[in-house]
Amino acid sequence: MTSSARTRPGGADPNEAAIEAHELRRTFKGGVEAVKGIDLSVAAGEVFGFLGPNGAGKTTTVRMLCTLLPPTSGAARVAGVDVLEDPAEVRRRIGVALQEIGLDPVQTGRELLELQCGLYGITGSAARSRAGELLELVGLVEAAERRTKTYSGGMKRRLDLASALVHSPDVLFLDEPTTGLDPASRLTIWEEVRRINSEGTTVFLTTQYMEEADRLCDRLAIIDEGHIVSSGTAEQLKSQMGSDVVSVALDGADASATRAAFGELPGLDRMVVERDALALYVEDGPALLAEVVRRLDREGIRVGAISVARPSLDDVFLQATGRRLEGDAEEPR
Repeated sequence: MTSSARTRPGGADPNEAAIEAHELRRTFKGGVEAVKGIDLSVAAGEVFGFLGPNGAGKTTTVRMLCTLLPPTSGAARVAGVDVLEDPAEVRRRIGVALQEIGLDPVQTGRELLELQCGLYGITGSAARSRAGELLELVGLVEAAERRTKTYSGGMKRRLDLASALVHSPDVLFLDEPTTGLDPASRLTIWEEVRRINSEGTTVFLTTQYMEEADRLCDRLAIIDEGHIVSSGTAEQLKSQMGSDVVSVALDGADASATRAAFGELPGLDRMVVERDALALYVEDGPALLAEVVRRLDREGIRVGAISVARPSLDDVFLQATGRRLEGDAEEPR
């Protein structure tokens, strides 16, 4: 999806970055540095993806930008407001849906949204009207009078998303909003994110799903071990690799012996072993397939499937971090 900066009536200046961070750091007790001086700039009106493996610093970064966790050092502005100087104003301008869904199980969906409206000074008929709008937005009108404990995982995610939107925030933070959902529910959440963004809300999305990032995000950054290791549009990151990817499924074959068989392979840029496969980054994949097979046959190495493809966003992540995202195998097709 491609979106441009949009103006939200009464919201932040569309010409100002929705999120800016400079040398943002966070160190926990014991000297564990979770975020190590990152710089970010997110334009108003875009969907920005923040990718990384577990423990890379994604959630810590989100919590600092949402004022839930103070930075150890560095600076950040969200919706034009400094997160340290005026955290209360930042919270008035943002919506947040974190991984932990905090829904009261005995409340109905409508009751929960009306209560959330009250927290932002929206009361009476205005609250009822806003709750109705949001229930329709996320497709929960028919379940509005049911207690949330009866909701499926996907329905809870959508209600949590609606609760983050009651005050029409300038910036919406979504921390892995589809983790643990079945493919159909995940696709539904994607549609809601697109619709919310089309109304002008800037979306900052952390995810473990490459297809999610590829389909939703205008730009993205990859964080690993507290550092941003790559950033740009998905197409820019793919084109920067400048190579084909030959994938060799090891199927129990010795990884070291297989790597050795491809030493000095013409046009080989690098090799990466991950899971039970070997990825060869080469200048011309189709032209080298026959040589790959010959070398394996000469060394008596039996492997599984061999394939060649142009780089995917998953390959970009693998190149940047040396491993694939945890959720990649579960992506909906």
